[in-house]
Amino acid sequence: MSLPKSNTLHRALAANFTQVPLATLEQNIDRTLQLIATELGCDGVFMLSQPGSQGGVRLRNVYLNPEFGGAGDPRRWPLLQMAWFRHLIRRPQLINLPDVAALGPDTDAERQFLLARGVKSLLVLPPVRLGESQIVLGAMHCAGIREWNDESIDALTNASLLVAAVKELARVTRSLLQSERKHQQLFNQLPLACGLVDPRNRVKLLNSVARQNLPLSDGQDLLALVRPEDGSMLLDTLQIVRDGILHQAWCEIPLKGAMMVQQWLRLSFSPMADAAGNVLMLVEDVSERHRLADELSFHANFDALTGLPNRSHFEDLLAKEMAQVQESPICVAFLDLDQFQVVNNVSGHQAGDKLLCEVALRLKQLVRKGDTVARLGGDEFAILMHHCNEETAKIIAQRICTQLFEHEFCWEHRRHSVSVSMGVAPLEPGVSDIYAVMSRADAACRVAKDQGRNGWQIYTSNDPKMNRFYSEMTASVDIIEALQQNEFQLYYQLIEPLERNEIGLHMEILLRLERPGGQTLSPAIFLPAAERYNLASRVDRWVVDNLLRWGSAHIHIWRELDMVSVNLSATSLGDAEFMSWLELRLMAEPELVDKLCVEITETAAVSQLDQAQALIELLRPLGCKLALDDFGSGFSSFAYLKLLDVDFVKIDGQFVVNLCENKSDQAIVNAICQLGRDMDFEVIAEFVESQAIGARLKTLGVDYAQGYAIGKPTPLDTLDSGLRTPWQLGEGH
Repeated sequence: MSLPKSNTLHRALAANFTQVPLATLEQNIDRTLQLIATELGCDGVFMLSQPGSQGGVRLRNVYLNPEFGGAGDPRRWPLLQMAWFRHLIRRPQLINLPDVAALGPDTDAERQFLLARGVKSLLVLPPVRLGESQIVLGAMHCAGIREWNDESIDALTNASLLVAAVKELARVTRSLLQSERKHQQLFNQLPLACGLVDPRNRVKLLNSVARQNLPLSDGQDLLALVRPEDGSMLLDTLQIVRDGILHQAWCEIPLKGAMMVQQWLRLSFSPMADAAGNVLMLVEDVSERHRLADELSFHANFDALTGLPNRSHFEDLLAKEMAQVQESPICVAFLDLDQFQVVNNVSGHQAGDKLLCEVALRLKQLVRKGDTVARLGGDEFAILMHHCNEETAKIIAQRICTQLFEHEFCWEHRRHSVSVSMGVAPLEPGVSDIYAVMSRADAACRVAKDQGRNGWQIYTSNDPKMNRFYSEMTASVDIIEALQQNEFQLYYQLIEPLERNEIGLHMEILLRLERPGGQTLSPAIFLPAAERYNLASRVDRWVVDNLLRWGSAHIHIWRELDMVSVNLSATSLGDAEFMSWLELRLMAEPELVDKLCVEITETAAVSQLDQAQALIELLRPLGCKLALDDFGSGFSSFAYLKLLDVDFVKIDGQFVVNLCENKSDQAIVNAICQLGRDMDFEVIAEFVESQAIGARLKTLGVDYAQGYAIGKPTPLDTLDSGLRTPWQLGEGH
């Protein structure tokens, strides 16, 4: 059974077009018309078209059996000049003419033209429009009059639809090619390097900037540009775009290869709206930014002077080690140059910097391979020793101390000796705080320095001195936390007159620090720590500020008080910023300052005489008093009293605790009292632990007494009255 003409024609046409590239589809129309004529058994086929963007009708293609081609090339037939043919494409009707001679009188020219060329029968289909393509397909028969049956009409209709589709596809292809050429021109003119990445991750269509500036070429595998360890990141970035998770994704990767300066590229990917699965790639050279970032990273992690890791980087390295399960012992060493300040003072800071660089280089030579030497700041260094037990650490420490002592530093014909004090702390199981380990090494270093310098010590908690130094260092962490969390507490201790009858309380403000769990940190530990670690002025600021706040909140009690003493550290005296703050803070409290008495230690006054005199000049106009604390610890300081206009002198407790039994102490106290009477200052005795001491002080002429026999330190918040209750040796005794 034979197939219908429409089916056989459709197959023939489909085979004809599938063998032709999209770009040349329309060039195969003549062949198409010949196939239609053959399948329909007619002598010729023609096609008229009217592009949607253009007016008019034109003859696009005509095929005529060569047997009837004597009338000239049919492709040159002037059908477009004939009105009847021009209107056919606009008329939605079927023209079925078995006999062309039957054309009406209004088509005489068309009839004569067709008959002159041997056309006897004519079949013209209604116009077919697909997209912007519109065609009219017609069949001709020359051998004689022909009846165009339904099968022929259906076959020609199907062919018309297929030809219209091919023509529209050809138009779209031309348009895309034109657009692609236009975009390719723009693509090449872009100032950024760009290209396409195909599904196999090969680059293609690179623009001119990419070809000129990047090590890329068409068809190159993108993964071949990067190191294997960076390939997964590149693939992940591409996959994010291909899977539609992000419309754009980027990554920054270094190009592989042994280059003096590493080249970094930022690759940005976006999906392309094409069936091929290509991805648009924009490439930016970010090498300079990475170079700057590397420099910033270096400055953030390494000491600019010596090139060694800095404190922050060293602490990070130590923290990483401590976070891992320790399979081998580790030791941390802390080193401090001895008499480094002498080099700075005698030869200048440039010489000091040079010495630090030489010591840094020497230390790197003296440690083992794999150990880390860091500069913590100033003249302090640290060493992280891997796979190092105490015995090995002792050998390394002795080698460092010996070799550096033999190192002679010369600057401008001046020779300086070099030595270090070194402390070593083994990393013990269960210790997870890096600062605890570093503080132990620091404490051991301080013991080595106290024992004569140019030596080393291994930390042990059994050493009382080492343990005290360690406690001070850990206390510094507690101080910082207490300042941040406002955890300090103000206490007061009474100072009682031994002779006169005073109405209001005279008291000294003390500081306490209670840690979580109810444990109180002794002032004997945290105050020296504050001095050593430059926290004293911050502590003093907290005390003064919170005392004045309490006074403002309890003004009725404050007005009843006779005197409120508050201590300032030697560090605060030398801190210009603190002194400026103190003046402004006191000036802001005119109702409170006249009851204040500022205490400074004798040692601070003697060592910083100019600062002490500046403090007096600050306090006097405000009505504040000044007391010299711990007086007598340096007996030769009597000479300085004439330079300091003080209101009170507090006798050091070492001359008071054994006063009743020790005649030397009595003589010293008596001398201080006589001096007070002559120089017009009042005398306060500390450490009054018994009634007998109080009585003896009274007979020697001491004005005030302070100690546990009179009253223990008490929280300031519990004070509800500023009026005093006489002590037993007060009035009536």
